[in-house]
Amino acid sequence: MATAFRNTSVLDRDPKLGGGGPIDITPPKRWGGDGDGNPQYRDRRRRYRLGMMIGMAAIIMFFVSLTSAYIVRQGIGNWDSRTGQYVTDWVPTKVPGILWVNTLLLLFSSVTMEMARRRTVERALTAQQFGIDGEQRPFPWLGITTVLGIGFIAGPALAWKELASQGVFISTNPSSSFFYVLTVSHGLHLLGGVLALLYASVTTVLARPLDTKAIVVDVTALYWHFMDGLWIYIFALLLIAK
Repeated sequence: MATAFRNTSVLDRDPKLGGGGPIDITPPKRWGGDGDGNPQYRDRRRRYRLGMMIGMAAIIMFFVSLTSAYIVRQGIGNWDSRTGQYVTDWVPTKVPGILWVNTLLLLFSSVTMEMARRRTVERALTAQQFGIDGEQRPFPWLGITTVLGIGFIAGPALAWKELASQGVFISTNPSSSFFYVLTVSHGLHLLGGVLALLYASVTTVLARPLDTKAIVVDVTALYWHFMDGLWIYIFALLLIAK
């Protein structure tokens, strides 16, 4: 490990004070601790991420259960002795086209969310290393992500309206029941993500330490990317295993 030595034979002195003691030339503190006994940034972020991952694990278990029920229910039926065939009451539900647009919307929102996360981290690093915030008016990536998220929530509502116009409701057949349950469940969890985005947006404009802002945006981005991946899974399930 390299060791830095300070040359004590030549001392920098403040000319306005007419001498005095040496000027402190200690390098600025790097990201990872504030020196006041508070937890370091990486430790704080790790704890918040762990809590979020526990929550996401519970969500995964919920949707895995729905998936299992979805697949098993497709095969449930009765043997028709007259025709000699196994008959089920499962009628595939046609996925409305609006959901394709919705999927692209959510994918783009993940891009803007990641841009918001990276910019916030860069600002915090700059402030920690140089003591300045070089971006007083950051680009509103979080605001754009929030608008896209709200737009995505409107998509399933339009899909339900389209299905209703075709006479397909939640109780029409088992397939339509699962379609509504899966999309509504994801929409409710995504609504939680939109609320988290609103909280992160407010946090970034308040007088909070930049490392705290970075943690809030980082954890929100983790959940938002998870919601994106979960929707891709649900959409593929509705298309392939219908």
